Amino acid sequence: MSISDFYKQLEEVTKAGKPPRVIESGQGAYLTIGGVKKLNFCSSHYLGLAEHPRVKKAAQDAIEKYGLGTGYRTLAGTHILHLELEKAIAKFKGTEAAVVFSSAYMANAAAIQTIISKEDIVISDELNHASIIDAVRLSGVKNKFIYKHGDAKDLEIQLKEAEKIVRQPKTDGNKPLILIVTDGVFSMDGDLAPLPEIVKLAEKYQALTMVDDAHGEGVMGRGGRGVVDHFGLVGKIDIEIGSLSKAFSVIGGFIAGKKTLIDYYNLKARQRLFSIALTIPDTAASLEAINILLESDELVKKLWDNTNYLRGEFKKLGFDTGHPESPITPVMLPSEDIAKEFSAKLFEEDVFATPIVFPMVPKGKARIRVIPSASHSRKDLDFGIKAFAKVAKELKVL
Repeated sequence: MSISDFYKQLEEVTKAGKPPRVIESGQGAYLTIGGVKKLNFCSSHYLGLAEHPRVKKAAQDAIEKYGLGTGYRTLAGTHILHLELEKAIAKFKGTEAAVVFSSAYMANAAAIQTIISKEDIVISDELNHASIIDAVRLSGVKNKFIYKHGDAKDLEIQLKEAEKIVRQPKTDGNKPLILIVTDGVFSMDGDLAPLPEIVKLAEKYQALTMVDDAHGEGVMGRGGRGVVDHFGLVGKIDIEIGSLSKAFSVIGGFIAGKKTLIDYYNLKARQRLFSIALTIPDTAASLEAINILLESDELVKKLWDNTNYLRGEFKKLGFDTGHPESPITPVMLPSEDIAKEFSAKLFEEDVFATPIVFPMVPKGKARIRVIPSASHSRKDLDFGIKAFAKVAKELKVL
């Protein structure tokens, strides 16, 4: 293939793509797009912290005191704020320690690649996030098992298969490790992983457990401490991955767990060793966001009040919202074309809610994914509900 043919192929693929909407404002209850104010019904800033005065001030004050940049954590990039943030995360999560990365994507990659070799075993939920799938690939592990989504019985079937491999030692003489990995909250349907059953099976088959709780942090559990806390399993999960870009509205990710494990990640994780640390304002803002939740559960309660109201009104109208157990509320639609048209008509009604279609979800499972936040007032929610009702009537989907 010639270089010109290569670029022609790329051009053909990119022609089919659709550029994203460009946001011209902060991400609160409303957004400005194309100079017009739109109800924000699809971002994952669950607690409204993206425009919280305390979070903004923390970033501003940190810039004034420390500047902007950091560096590699192992050279000249570990700042006192990084250590304070990691300490606050561990306190919030109820773990012995935590380590921060520049994104939750990187945290997932580090969590698996650092401890899993090609002769170990990974067992993964079939609907796990792309970052987990990529992390498993990156590890180079040969023994990969997939269990049916949220199905503990099928997980045990896979564990029994893995047990056969464990009987054969690795080339270094050690037994293969088994790692069970799952999302905590599944971002397309808003359902939860069956963690109590997973923990029982992990204990039975001597497997490590890993939960990516990107959409559970600040949302589930006591005061938003996450899905592990929600199930009363604090201390029972080996590896907890969290995001600082969802409910905390900043950027970054982390691994939380036992101090011995975190010390090992600090020493060996390539995603930490060879990547720049969080900037000063990002670190300070994340720390303040966590402190807000450590002080009060007011925002979490407001989020759930809004979620329950919105979901109840959708059901009254006759929408199919699936069976979510988190604030993520999928409004199921008959086809991908209708989902796209529904979203476009909502936009005309000044409601920003994006369509979710294949390959993000299987064909036949198109939906508008609605995410309320603590920043929405009842009036905001009613405005959105009215727009959904109007568009549904126009498209005859109820």
